[in-house]
Amino acid sequence: MTKPEAMTHWIDAAQALLPEMISLRRAIHAEPEIGLHNPLTTAKAKAALAGLPLEYAEGPSTTGFVATLRGPSNGRTVLLRGDMDALPMHEDTGLEFSSQVENAMHACGHDTHVAMLVAAAHALCAQRDRLAGTVQFMFQPGEEGWHGARYMLDDGLIDPIPDAAFALHITPNIQSGVFAGRPGPLLAAADRIELTIKGKGGHASQPHDAVDPIPVACEMVMALQSMITRRVPAFDPAVLSIAHIRAGSTNNVIPETAFIEGTIRTFSEKSRAIAREGLQRVVDHVCAAHLCEADLKIIPGFPVTLCDSRAHALARRVTKETFGEDAWFEMPTPMMGAEDFSYVLQKAPGAMMFLGASPEGGDWRTCCALHSNRMVLDEKVMARGAALHCALAESFLSGGFES
Repeated sequence: MTKPEAMTHWIDAAQALLPEMISLRRAIHAEPEIGLHNPLTTAKAKAALAGLPLEYAEGPSTTGFVATLRGPSNGRTVLLRGDMDALPMHEDTGLEFSSQVENAMHACGHDTHVAMLVAAAHALCAQRDRLAGTVQFMFQPGEEGWHGARYMLDDGLIDPIPDAAFALHITPNIQSGVFAGRPGPLLAAADRIELTIKGKGGHASQPHDAVDPIPVACEMVMALQSMITRRVPAFDPAVLSIAHIRAGSTNNVIPETAFIEGTIRTFSEKSRAIAREGLQRVVDHVCAAHLCEADLKIIPGFPVTLCDSRAHALARRVTKETFGEDAWFEMPTPMMGAEDFSYVLQKAPGAMMFLGASPEGGDWRTCCALHSNRMVLDEKVMARGAALHCALAESFLSGGFES
């Protein structure tokens, strides 16, 4: 077979597995789990992998696991990642397989990621003799802010560190079946802000005898927005959003404290440092001007998701060879979302791609987005995702980034 014919072979293999993918995805969707420990999801994934020639590695910090497939030769190693956890939110999709768990929903498509990775494992195991190296299937909980990838790395589950790593993330806001990516920054670093402004409580009719933290909190929000637009370079941007303010208990009492919570998103360590330093400076001086004290916590989040240019080029080339020229969309700019696959990409060159899954009859430009309580997907595109996992693995193992 020529190389394009070899790549398209995976389409048929994945399409044959689509009914099993849909069944597994729906079972996971109905029983979503949050955080680092997803025992039900892990059990479903392992049951779906039963009987395959895989070696398993597990660690104490999470219920995640790495399943390793060794090809007939000891060549390169490639990692494929699928995250498993859900979000703490109510589901309002009306699907027949809607969440049965209160305040938990697979609103980010991780249920499809597990199903696609399981199918890829089946297809690659069935064609093990085609592989010139080793495939690591990383089933990871705790992506939604819990740093699951970092814990799995710290537990030593990804051993050896692969020569390349790839991940897919499904989204309803790209045309169904189209893959998208870019070299360099794909997603932002995300830090969390928690600020308590400490004043002096008192009677609302006598503010001069109190130190009111509420107007200070209001001033703080505006001052921080001005700082970001005036201190951070426009071509290496930062976004600061205050998403939570809490203060007071009734109409005639000046409270002792006001609480502010938000996030900073950046695409480089330089802008990340500028934003953090500016935040601390503004908080200190605005509070000092109003005789308040400040308790500021900047909680580090995921680093920038940086896609290796060689891995990106390979993913784009393999996608076009497998599915045609129209199957790839080159993203002109990164997105301000964040992703803990970034920890893996700090250790190994690789790339993450998006897979469009806009629902049938819907408009991908306006349909409910990821993290919406009404987010639905076109399940049929999972066959494409599983096929690309396989094609990327085979292509990299046979020829590296230059294949």
